Amino acid sequence: MAGLRGDAAIVGVAEFAPERKPSRLYMGLESYAELARQALDDAGIPLSEVDGLVTGSNLMEARNLIPSAITEYLGVPSNFFDIVDLGGATGAAQVVRAAMAIEAGMAETLVCIVHTLMPHSDPTVAPQERRRDWGGGNWGSPQAEFEIPFGAVQGTYGYAMIANRYRHEYGLTERQLAKIAVDQRTNALQNPKAVFANQPITIDDVLNSPMICDPLKLLEIVMPCFGGAAVVVTSKERARRAKNRPAYVIGAGEHTTHRSVTYERDFTHSPIKPAADRAFAMAGIKHSEVDLASLYDCYTITVLLTIEDAGFCGKGEGGRFVEAHDLTYRGDFPMNTHGGQLSFGQSGMAGGMSHVTEAYLQLTGRAGGRQLKKCDTVYINGNGGIMSEQVSLILRGE
Repeated sequence: MAGLRGDAAIVGVAEFAPERKPSRLYMGLESYAELARQALDDAGIPLSEVDGLVTGSNLMEARNLIPSAITEYLGVPSNFFDIVDLGGATGAAQVVRAAMAIEAGMAETLVCIVHTLMPHSDPTVAPQERRRDWGGGNWGSPQAEFEIPFGAVQGTYGYAMIANRYRHEYGLTERQLAKIAVDQRTNALQNPKAVFANQPITIDDVLNSPMICDPLKLLEIVMPCFGGAAVVVTSKERARRAKNRPAYVIGAGEHTTHRSVTYERDFTHSPIKPAADRAFAMAGIKHSEVDLASLYDCYTITVLLTIEDAGFCGKGEGGRFVEAHDLTYRGDFPMNTHGGQLSFGQSGMAGGMSHVTEAYLQLTGRAGGRQLKKCDTVYINGNGGIMSEQVSLILRGE
């Protein structure tokens, strides 16, 4: 099938460690600049060679004209610029767009950056508006009119509905979901940057944690944090001269069907499947060739659905798959070796980029105590909204 040819590669990454309370002020332009500097240093590429930027949509210093504001501040005249607003799928989507720009001849070396914006940090917003958080549903939207007034706010209720429907259709035990959280915590214990790096948990700990929204318990839900990440993507020719092993973008797929869970046609079949199918077909690889699954994990049920819809097991088999496999860095199905967002921490839209940065660290043999013995091919999935915006990405190291 037509698609990416694998002529673009990740060659450097940078990441702020997630923080529950920010020790630095995330002021947008300053964070963009620092992340870009760190990622370029990691790649061994000077700023003068950058000719493209891909960023998130949250910048305190500019509500519009964001490309020119960032280009000006960094001093990078850009041949290509894109703003990605896909929630948790933003990180993976940024890499896809950078690869497309390179293969289309629009640019040669791009920096992809996403970071957390300090809540209510915009002084132009009136105090009464700062107190009003509608969970993404602005005035006039169907969510603001028909959902939020009745308590359907943010994402937890939606994922709880998905988990309940899945349990009704296919059967699912609390212990199966809890094992996902425990295995990822085991990975986080080997990651000094993880928020929960020093706090081991057991399945019983998960089961005994407070119920937040039935059936999801506290330890099955991400910890919101502050942070940021950046990735350098360049051409195959330039990648050969980079400091680290290149990770080539060999497959990608995207699919979106809805925004609100109210309009999702089937709770148990997500848009991940068409995105993943396209990525695997484009890459021309089998699922058995994947050495690491780096899957967006805002909730335990998100992971289980992704395993199924990405094709690693059949529909309705996710619970048994999780029970049968060791998902830790020591196991037979390594997944989210950085701890996943459940244990690493979810830094807003930057949380999704952590799955990309971890994939690259593993591919370059720099993951420390959690390093896999073999890591040449990685499948990444980014998820935005309530199982809404899906981006699948396949990287291969050479």
